[in-house]
Amino acid sequence: MIEPILSDDVAQALSGGRAVVALESTIFSNLGLPAPANADALEQCKQAVATHGAVPAVTAILDGRPHLGLSPDEEKRVLNGTRKVAERDLAVAQAQGWDVGVTTVSATVALAHVAGISVFATGGIGGVHRGSELTGDVSADLDALANHPVVTVCAGAKAFLDLPQTLEYLETAGVPVLGWQHDWFPAFYTRSSGLPVPHRVDDERTVCDVLRFRSRQDTGVLLTVPIPVEDEIPAARIDAQMKAALEASAQAGITGPAVTPYVLARIEKETDGQSIPANLALARNNAAVAARIAVALAR
Repeated sequence: MIEPILSDDVAQALSGGRAVVALESTIFSNLGLPAPANADALEQCKQAVATHGAVPAVTAILDGRPHLGLSPDEEKRVLNGTRKVAERDLAVAQAQGWDVGVTTVSATVALAHVAGISVFATGGIGGVHRGSELTGDVSADLDALANHPVVTVCAGAKAFLDLPQTLEYLETAGVPVLGWQHDWFPAFYTRSSGLPVPHRVDDERTVCDVLRFRSRQDTGVLLTVPIPVEDEIPAARIDAQMKAALEASAQAGITGPAVTPYVLARIEKETDGQSIPANLALARNNAAVAARIAVALAR
């Protein structure tokens, strides 16, 4: 049984019925963004949540215990974290007493559910990988979304994935997919993947009601938020770099959970670092929207 450690501010907010937003820690580690951008992302996302009236709860495994809400010293440990923890790894990390484990989307959604946190913000979710008909590579993020009653706020799925198949998987799993004031499914760095989002929503109350009225009480809601217009990297500019990154990944024999950090690092290199400001902008924007949803839910 998972018994997470809550920081004082997170525990007080939850006991008082105030808004809390869970944040994954992989994006704040070297697996998500290189230093010092990872530290910038951490501070900007926490500030975005606080500015909009909610309490940020960064999740991580520290000394074999799951944490929601970190002290400054604990945050420093996360910034240097190199070991990813997906939902399947939570039990192992605790049993083996992992020193530092940075949580992915699936682990964070699971921990948020256990702690009673209903809103979670991330950059982009994992999904069905290209070539999955041969490899069977489907991110555990999708299963977590389908089995935990949490609103996940993201900039769509990472653009190098098979986005049509990712949407099909979510439909099969019964996960409501919403577009925040937008009609198209975002593709991380790009506002539109060219795929229509199943349902557009324009205000916080509607998102809260979707969570309230869903037929499967253990299923979450996916709220997709496009990257701000001024920070977008147009598909025409990034497609070539993304293709090169995927080819390099295949040639290097990278598989499973290692694919995402490898490809993101290659894209950063191929774009001469231009992907980093975009990543920061979308993560900060998602955190702000998530806080607005959390505040509405708390009311």
